[in-house]
Amino acid sequence: MLTINVFPGENALQRAINSLSADGTPAVIRLAPGEYREKVELRRNNTAIEGAGADVTRIVWADAATAPHPDGMNTGTFRSYTLLVLADGCSLRGLTVQNAAAPRENVGQCVALFADGDLFTCEDVTLLSAQDTLFTAPLPPKEALKNGFLGPTQFLSRKPQRHVYRRCVIKGDVDFIFGGAAAWFEDCDVVSINAYTDGRVPGGYATAASTPEGQKYGYIFRNCRFIAGEGVADKTMYLGRPWREFAKTVLIGCEIGAHIKPEGWDNWSKPLFGETGLYAEYGCYGPGSDTSARAAFSRVLTEEEAAEYTFEAFMESL
Repeated sequence: MLTINVFPGENALQRAINSLSADGTPAVIRLAPGEYREKVELRRNNTAIEGAGADVTRIVWADAATAPHPDGMNTGTFRSYTLLVLADGCSLRGLTVQNAAAPRENVGQCVALFADGDLFTCEDVTLLSAQDTLFTAPLPPKEALKNGFLGPTQFLSRKPQRHVYRRCVIKGDVDFIFGGAAAWFEDCDVVSINAYTDGRVPGGYATAASTPEGQKYGYIFRNCRFIAGEGVADKTMYLGRPWREFAKTVLIGCEIGAHIKPEGWDNWSKPLFGETGLYAEYGCYGPGSDTSARAAFSRVLTEEEAAEYTFEAFMESL
């Protein structure tokens, strides 16, 4: 096992990553407390980045979809990331990843973490942005708008992958957990925020899955908490909307705050979504958990169905 200790400095984390051999030998990069103000790319398999705690170790950058790019185009969603992980068997622990682009009303999508790799693990990590905070690859098969997928994986094959997020805090407003991975979220705080500075009343969507057709699992949230941040009013946010028509998102034993609308879910103008995708809940609690007024295309799992959502079954699903 290779181990590197890193201290804050100009491009310190990226330089540490670049110093590692390319053979994929397991490696750990340990970050000392402090702010690492850099845009980081990890393209090496079997590499862990570990901080001293999310409250003291921070990776921060400030790219935005609307910002001009050196190629003369806008940066776009998938080039706005603070941290890109494009490799298998990687992990993050004990740190914060933030996209600090502002003001919210001008910057559009701002990805904090772009995670693309099978068996990606994220534990005790805080992810901060507004729109599109966490991208869980792969991308959908086709873009809806020309150049909509500009970025590091635009022309790569869409590889099925499993992600695991435990004890994480993920903050944002619109579609702030999105993508096609089979992703297991356990004991995480999913926090809807008001990032606007112009006084508008925010609305948004915690998730926007794009689960590939035929994939057994999309997003699974177990024992998570859907929470309202400061300035977020009751009944203003959705649990999710489908980025693509086969989206799957299931909540089991989750706390759901009063900021969630009674209908819970939006179909993003996909009238057949109830036949193609899955939005479901089981055993949830809290002021926003009443399923009696939920959208007709969502459902409540039976006890037998909920029992199929185990971590072991999830890990064996791909």
